[in-house]
Amino acid sequence: MKAVRMVGPGRPLELQQIPAPEPRPGEVRVAIRAAGICHSDAHYRAGIAPMGPLPLTLGHEIAGVVEKLGPGVSTHAIGDRVCLHYFTSCGRCAECSAGHEQFCEHYAMLGHHRDGGFAEYVTAPARNAVFLPDRIAFEHGAILMCSSATSLHALARARLAPGETVAVFGCGGLGMSAIQLARALGAREVFGVDIRAEPLSAVRKHGAIPVDARAGDPVAALRHLTNQRGVDVALELAGLPATMRQALQALAPLGRVVLVGISNRALEIDPYREVIGREAELIGCNDHHLDELHELLALAQSGGLDLGSAITRRVPLEADAINAVLDDLDRFEAGTRAVVVP
Repeated sequence: MKAVRMVGPGRPLELQQIPAPEPRPGEVRVAIRAAGICHSDAHYRAGIAPMGPLPLTLGHEIAGVVEKLGPGVSTHAIGDRVCLHYFTSCGRCAECSAGHEQFCEHYAMLGHHRDGGFAEYVTAPARNAVFLPDRIAFEHGAILMCSSATSLHALARARLAPGETVAVFGCGGLGMSAIQLARALGAREVFGVDIRAEPLSAVRKHGAIPVDARAGDPVAALRHLTNQRGVDVALELAGLPATMRQALQALAPLGRVVLVGISNRALEIDPYREVIGREAELIGCNDHHLDELHELLALAQSGGLDLGSAITRRVPLEADAINAVLDDLDRFEAGTRAVVVP
């Protein structure tokens, strides 16, 4: 089968011909219909995060059709439409038992530690193959698995309560989902902060207030829009120290900022003015949980999450096309979300 694979940090992905994977006991093989390209994939290619054994097929936002069942699988049937929860976990260790599967002692992530979705086929545990309703397109099912799911988990980590205000720093794929989900969860006002005209236009279409960071200090703008109080929750999705600092500075008393964007650069804070004096909280967000996907799919199916405009680019299963998207992500010039359609 065709697979676009990472062969080394800092090197372009390469198209390779490799055998189609065989499902092991308890696994299914999925014929991939769509695979989203995440900003994390650009970080992986750059060598920012440790990887599994190389070469390795990237792509962790995956949707498709069950094509083969491994021994012992009775929960699925050939032809089932599914989207894949990309964290494989044991379900038995202390972390899994406590509901923190992303810290499983034996976890592996599709497209990061084991082969992922930039291919024609992929295998995964059957429990990770979440049934995709007919009314949700494969492309939308794919991006739900990361950009939307991680946004939902970030809002859960922030303990967003109805009536609170939210600022979203970085209005790409995660940001557009975060804006809609914050509104669906009862936020009184949602602000979308970005420097690009296209995302800022989309922010307004989704009922949020755009804040153009090119036009001036976004912290000052947010304080003006909230009568100098600041926001209760800020999500940082760009992975830049500057926007992380802005998200922290924009908080109201008792506010919570959740860091989602990946960065390997240091963050400077003023402990008293930015944290202690306001009893602010700085919270990390590491992906999401399998159980959250069911809530997310229900929201998408009911219309609480509109992904109709989320995909701005479709590319074939070719190395040059995927590398071009990753290059744009490195420069923060990509659209909302690009999807590989094999």
